[in-house]
Amino acid sequence: MLELRLVQGSLLKKVLESIKDLVNDANFDCSSTGFSLQAMDSSHVALVSLLLRSEGFEHYRCDRNLSMGMNLGNMSKMLKCAGNDDIITIKADDGSDTVTFMFESPTQDKIADFEMKLMDIDSEHLGIPDAEYQSIVRMPSGEFSRICKDLSTIGDTVVISVTKEGVKFSTAGDIGTANIVLRQNTTVDKPEDAIVIEMNEPVSLSFALRYMNSFTKATPLSETVTISLSSELPVVVEYKVAEMGYIRYYLAPKIEEEEDTNP
Repeated sequence: MLELRLVQGSLLKKVLESIKDLVNDANFDCSSTGFSLQAMDSSHVALVSLLLRSEGFEHYRCDRNLSMGMNLGNMSKMLKCAGNDDIITIKADDGSDTVTFMFESPTQDKIADFEMKLMDIDSEHLGIPDAEYQSIVRMPSGEFSRICKDLSTIGDTVVISVTKEGVKFSTAGDIGTANIVLRQNTTVDKPEDAIVIEMNEPVSLSFALRYMNSFTKATPLSETVTISLSSELPVVVEYKVAEMGYIRYYLAPKIEEEEDTNP
C-alpha cells in the first residue's frame, strides 16, 4: 500500500512541468525514505534525477518498495486539474496497475479523484557517482534562465567558463557573438540574490542551449540554482524542491570541433 499526502500540492505540479518535456515515460520509485525518479531524455543525452524525501510529506506510507511506470504527459494533464492550493494525495495498492491522485481543496469542500493506468517501463538505474567538482556556481535561478534564453537567440551552444574573474556565458552564431560575465556578489540584502563561485580549478565547457533551456523549466521551484562543473564530467544543474528534495539535471559537455568562440 502506498499513500503520500502533500499539503503543498503546487510543488508536485511544478515538478512535473519541469521534467515532462524532457522525459516522456518514467518509473517513480517509492521507498521508506522518499519518492524518486531517475530517467534519461528520449535522445539519451540528458539525465534527470528527482528526490522528494518522505519527511516533506504530511503523511507518507510506503509498505514496500514500489516502482510505478507513468507517462509524464498524462500525469501532468491530471495534475493540471488540481488547484494551486489543493492538497494532493497519491495512492496505489500493492500489485495494482493503476494509481489514484486525490485533490482536496484547502477548505475540504471539494474532493476530486483521478485514476491513471500505470505502464511497464524498462529502465536501467544508472549509478551517479559522488564527485568533486572543479567549479561550483550558485546564482539566482531567474538570472540563469534569462541568460540561457537570451543566448539561444544568437547561438545553439553555450560555453560556460569559470575563472577567478567570475563566470562567463558565451555563444556564437551566424549573426554574431555574445558574452555575459557574472562576478561573485555576496553582499546582497537577500541571500537568494547572491552569486557565489567556488573555484578549485578554472574550467571552460560547452553545452547545448536547447537542453539548458529545458532545465530552466524548474525555475519556479527554487529561487537559486547550483551549477557544478568539471572537465571530465557532465554538468549538474540543481534546483532545490522546497526543503524536501531536489531536481538535478546532468548533461555531458559538447566536444568542440570548431575553434573557441573567443578569438
